[in-house]
Amino acid sequence: MFKIKSEMLRDSSKSLASHSLLSQIISFLVVFFVVILLESIIPSFISLPMVTDEFIKQGLVGADGKVSYSDSYRIALGVSASPNVMIPTLLCTVFGTLTSLVYCRWIEIRKLSSMGVRKGTFGSYFLGLLVGTVLMSAIVLLSIVCGVNSIKTAENTNYRIVLLFALGWIVQGMSEEFVFRGYLMTTIGGQHSPWLAVGISAMAFALAHAGNPGFNVLSCTNLVLFGVFAGVYMICSDNIWGVCGIHSVWNFLQGNFYGISVSGTGGVESVFVTSSKNSHAFLSGGNFGIEGSIFTTAVLLSGIGIVLLRMKKKYKD
Repeated sequence: MFKIKSEMLRDSSKSLASHSLLSQIISFLVVFFVVILLESIIPSFISLPMVTDEFIKQGLVGADGKVSYSDSYRIALGVSASPNVMIPTLLCTVFGTLTSLVYCRWIEIRKLSSMGVRKGTFGSYFLGLLVGTVLMSAIVLLSIVCGVNSIKTAENTNYRIVLLFALGWIVQGMSEEFVFRGYLMTTIGGQHSPWLAVGISAMAFALAHAGNPGFNVLSCTNLVLFGVFAGVYMICSDNIWGVCGIHSVWNFLQGNFYGISVSGTGGVESVFVTSSKNSHAFLSGGNFGIEGSIFTTAVLLSGIGIVLLRMKKKYKD
């Protein structure tokens, strides 16, 4: 391997964060719990009456006033996938960005530049949008060429809803990158090996999706690979905005352009509809969506290889 010279990680090394890896991980878990709590307050108030109405409509409340877990999960999942709930949920992820910024700035006492908040915001972000578009489009195209999926234009698409989803994904993609890369990866990378930081942040990112429908070994592997790709891309660019763009457009294209379930969250308003022609989950991704497909594995491994070659040339020069 080559030695990484990152101004972002150098700035992070000057923070007051604990040098103990275990302490850093425990602190992250506490911060992550706070993020989840803050992000869930408004969506919970919005969805609770809708879930209650569904229980009543479907007559699922038993004589003892109780509802089975399977019915509760099914209805809650359906309600959470509706635009009236999902869009506010995506927008509320802004609390993840804000919490990580506050923690790093006022608890770890470090510059925002150590989180990748550096100059070149717009150029980095739009390059990230381009990279994310190429990655997701390559995955979908491979699945179609190989006869696993088919695609057609969606009927009666509500483009206003699609645009609102685009705004939501911009906020959501940025939030996850600030939490897992801007905070966790740079905290660990500032005190320990950058490669260790990339690996741990990628694992944490994958495990955060463990409760999603269709989550399995391959989808977990692909989420780790996405985390590794985002980590090395961010270190190579010394900037967080590029991976924010990649993450947001990855989710938007997947869900609202190509019409594929995003990490098991179900169908949403989309421009196209992509349907599986193959029953093998490792090819189609199953309930998790194309992120659980072997095509995603291949594209992400290629992407990681390209970025590592770019990093090797950069640091050699």
